[in-house]
Amino acid sequence: WCLDDNTMVLFASKRQRRLNLLGIVALLLAGLSASSPAQIASFPTSQAPSLPSSEPPATASGITTGNFTGSVAAGKASPAVLPLTLKDALDRGLQQNLGLVLAGVDVRSARAARLKALSKLLPNVSAKLTESVQQNNLAAFGLPAFPGTPQIVGPFSLSDARAFVSQPLLDLTALNDERSAAFREHAAEFSNADAREIVVLIVANLYLQAVAGESRVQAAQSQLQTAKSSFDQASHMRNAGVVAGIDVLRAQVELQARQQRLLSVQNDFAKAKLDLARAIGLPAGQEFDLADKMPYAPAPVINLETALEHALQQRADYLRAQMLVRAAEASRRAAISEALPSTKFDGNYGDIGRTFGNSHGTFGADAALNIPIFQGGKVAADTEQASAVLAQRRDELDNLRGQIDAEVRKAFLDLQAASEQVEVTRQEVDLATQTLTQSRDRFAAGVADNLEVVQAQEALANANEAYIDSVYAHNVAKASLARVVGVAEKSVKEFLGAR
Repeated sequence: WCLDDNTMVLFASKRQRRLNLLGIVALLLAGLSASSPAQIASFPTSQAPSLPSSEPPATASGITTGNFTGSVAAGKASPAVLPLTLKDALDRGLQQNLGLVLAGVDVRSARAARLKALSKLLPNVSAKLTESVQQNNLAAFGLPAFPGTPQIVGPFSLSDARAFVSQPLLDLTALNDERSAAFREHAAEFSNADAREIVVLIVANLYLQAVAGESRVQAAQSQLQTAKSSFDQASHMRNAGVVAGIDVLRAQVELQARQQRLLSVQNDFAKAKLDLARAIGLPAGQEFDLADKMPYAPAPVINLETALEHALQQRADYLRAQMLVRAAEASRRAAISEALPSTKFDGNYGDIGRTFGNSHGTFGADAALNIPIFQGGKVAADTEQASAVLAQRRDELDNLRGQIDAEVRKAFLDLQAASEQVEVTRQEVDLATQTLTQSRDRFAAGVADNLEVVQAQEALANANEAYIDSVYAHNVAKASLARVVGVAEKSVKEFLGAR
């Protein structure tokens, strides 16, 4: 029995780690798509996100999921214990999470790229102030000296103050480049919105993991008390000569197994809280309690077809993919426009003379028509390259549309299965509790040894673990559904039934 009990504890610990891992994978697979705004043109294909590793993967929008497990901590730790609700955790994550901070930087980079493209369409104005003194040798310029004229002229001074303006009048290439940059800026903004959805999903999952860990600690403490009570009962009955020593040994082994289980889940709970604190930017060493216990609550009623429609209208990664298609279309038009004429105006006005006290205003104005004739095949090459990128973006959009449809349907299946599992495991806990009560009564009456009691305790422990896992899975399924529909930031608290 010592080997069997330890094996059961080890099995439960491995099973819990596997369930936690699967929970995170399920969350990240629930629609993490999109590409980093700073690399919008360089992520050609959609890629399913996964857990952070030594080289964190990037989602289809280029967002590195590993960044979302870190944060930029703010403030100093307080000696008081902080009551942390799910809402508080989400608000902190949306301000301090590293992935979202970096996504904001990418938006700024995309905005700068658009302003740079816009500058090629706007007037360029500059000013120049010149003051020079010269002495020239006319012979050096091939000018013969006239009679009575010195060969060396000067020294003489020249003062010039002048303003210059240059304005493209018609440049379709620059115009379409600016439009493409504007669409990429919109794509970066949608990628930032998608990053907010990811932060909400990851923070919610970490909070749910911590809540599940706290429930396991409470269940393990209750099981330890039950095991201690059974051990005391067996010891008293052994002292009274009612039962054999093997019954006491069985009860003692079960008590030690429950102690080991409690230590294990307490350690897991402490680490889950640390993971949550890192993701939301709590100061190092800040103690906090989970204020929301997140019990089982039915998911909001939502129709599958309505969810599919909302997902295509609201998901930031899909809207971003649409912006990338439009950006690629504008880039292709810009490449074609390289073969078209362009016009430009250049002008200047200033005051020039021997000195500024003896000067006169002058100006110049030029209008130029540039007609490309032969550019060595550059236009054809640029057009072909832009066409390839456009076809790629359209394929990615079509793929993402199908991916969203599959994700929404899977989320509904997961939610339905999780709801049914909660009901089944709840009944299992009730039955296991009744079995343990009857087994202890039979042992106290002397009609059975405590083998039944130990087995009933193990059954109840496994039933409690299964119930905690099912509630966690149900909450994860609700959060995943909110994510795949594109309303995680707006509605995750409603979906989870939090305050």
